[in-house]
Amino acid sequence: MKKILLMIALGCALSASAQTYTLEQIKDSALHNNIAIRSAKYNIETAQQQRKEAFTKYFPNVSGTGLWFNANKGMAQTTLNLSESMSPELGMSLAQSLPPEALAALGNPISISMMKNGTIGSLMAVQPVFAGGQIINGNKLAKVGEQVSHLQLQLSENEVEKTAEQYFWQLASMQEKMKTIEAVDTLLAGIHKDVDVAVRAGLVMPNDLLQVQLRQNDIQSQRLKLNNGISIVRLLLSQYCGLRDTSFVISYQSDVTSPLVTKQDHRQALLGTAEYQLLGKQVEATSLQKKMAVGQNLPSVAVGAGYNYHNLLDNNHSFGMVFATVSVPISDWWGGSHAIKRRKIEHQKAVEQLEDNAQQLQIRMQNAWNGVEESHQQLVLAQRSIEQSAENLRLNRNYYKAGISKMSDLLEAQMLYQQSLDRRTDAYADLQLRLLEYKQATGQE
Repeated sequence: MKKILLMIALGCALSASAQTYTLEQIKDSALHNNIAIRSAKYNIETAQQQRKEAFTKYFPNVSGTGLWFNANKGMAQTTLNLSESMSPELGMSLAQSLPPEALAALGNPISISMMKNGTIGSLMAVQPVFAGGQIINGNKLAKVGEQVSHLQLQLSENEVEKTAEQYFWQLASMQEKMKTIEAVDTLLAGIHKDVDVAVRAGLVMPNDLLQVQLRQNDIQSQRLKLNNGISIVRLLLSQYCGLRDTSFVISYQSDVTSPLVTKQDHRQALLGTAEYQLLGKQVEATSLQKKMAVGQNLPSVAVGAGYNYHNLLDNNHSFGMVFATVSVPISDWWGGSHAIKRRKIEHQKAVEQLEDNAQQLQIRMQNAWNGVEESHQQLVLAQRSIEQSAENLRLNRNYYKAGISKMSDLLEAQMLYQQSLDRRTDAYADLQLRLLEYKQATGQE
């Protein structure tokens, strides 16, 4: 007796220490720990850096250049012959004033070599004035890319929430079925007790007791399979949501039978869905890409200023300057015209995809709503079946006690009662998933 009390106390202590999670807590944990969400957030950070990178194109491009060289001979070389370049009058004048040795030297050629080594340095700043709209449209395109990454994160969150909720209601369904098995086991234990007394009294055949025992064995087999299933689903949910252990408990309501959402105006709801907004961003992106393709084939204008230094003539020399450049693509127009046409085709394709997919999204909304209504009706029917099968079980048990019904009829009634309970559990879990699908399809989550 002490051992039994100790085991009960230990079980109570473990239950008390287990962490309890609601559906919202499970989904919140999945959103914070799932790898798909972290990857989508990294994409947002990448897009933000790309947008900031595009913004720097508005500012001047500053560059510095330095060069030192030492050649094996001067880069500028020439030979001077003074005698050939002097006029006769100058020659006669020099002949009278210079000694014969100097006059002889003037008749020899003189070699001159310059810029054998030196240093060159420059600092330039170039400000684009007109680039065919490429800078402006490039910044707009980078901003669209960042907005797309946020929408993709929303879609990833929807998918993670859906998967987490599927695991949650799968686990809840199994736990409810375990409760059903416990209730059926208790019911069969009562039937077994009554039949055992009747067999001992010689009122019924031992075969009736054997049938009850076989059904109890079947319930034990179902319990074993269900326990294994619960263990696996709890592991999956723990891994998917980043939970530290698998000894947690989930909390939920299982007695709500009415839909928790109302039907939306699907045309209006379409505008708020991430899928439709992504299609719109695709149209916007292709339009900007088309404008950038045009801009690449337009003239570009830039102004700049610079500071330069060199000592090429064996003396330090520095100077500043301002300049303007105009670049006109000429031969690029041949290939550029095809690039522009290609971008126009891609833009038209995106526009048509938007129109076609918008219709498909509205069909998806209507299909999701039909699923909600169907699941709700299935739940109502399942609830009604429980009441009917419970009454059928009560009557068959009374008939068996009165000796006007067979044990097989009573056990069949018990099986129908268990099946109705399981159908109600499955219908409720299915309704919750259908509700989530409709909310996501209409942009409510």
